[in-house]
Amino acid sequence: MFDFIRKKKTSTDSKVSFSQCGEDRIIQFLFDALGIQQYRYFDVGAHHPRRSSNTYLFYTLGGSGVLIEPNPVWAALIARERPRDLCLNVGLAGQSRSEVPFYVMSSDTLCTFSKREAERMVSECGEEISEVRYLEVLAPESVLSAHFSDGMNLVSLDVEGLELEILAAFDLQRYRPEVFCIETISYAIDGSGVKSSEIVQFMTENGYMVFADTYINTIFVDRSRWESLGQ
Repeated sequence: MFDFIRKKKTSTDSKVSFSQCGEDRIIQFLFDALGIQQYRYFDVGAHHPRRSSNTYLFYTLGGSGVLIEPNPVWAALIARERPRDLCLNVGLAGQSRSEVPFYVMSSDTLCTFSKREAERMVSECGEEISEVRYLEVLAPESVLSAHFSDGMNLVSLDVEGLELEILAAFDLQRYRPEVFCIETISYAIDGSGVKSSEIVQFMTENGYMVFADTYINTIFVDRSRWESLGQ
């Protein structure tokens, strides 16, 4: 099916993955196919520097980027273990604001700026709100204009309910990464989460196609870039 791709041997042939469900390996396949060898990424909701990270593989391959992590514990760990990256201890949303409530959940991978999502996880998933912190939140443009004037290849987005709001604030004409990896399923303790058709529709309308879906995350590639490979 992909006989037009001339796959070459890379240092990742051992198939090491740091992502939750192998997303980084799928993204690496796309990068190889598109001829991308220098990696720039924007990792929103980074959490841990290595564990379940969609960008750490590319860091090990010499890449660099900006990571957004509102939890100060994880942000400090990222800054220590990934010194080539810039980690901002803030949130990301459609508009820049100050003193925005950040809901720290009993499962720290589920922390969110969305009050609605926090309350849903309490009522439906047995979670608890451990703490509410008040943090600065930036709009995408302020980060992109300051740090990605030379472009980027990958956006990884995992923000527990604010994905669509953030995507709508992206200037996808000026900043157009080849690949997006977006969490598209709501958290449910029994695994019965709901996929977001709205995110898929938004990305499709903006010229991206679904390349892969790992149930938790959907990987999108710029349609025109991908289809040009077969020409």
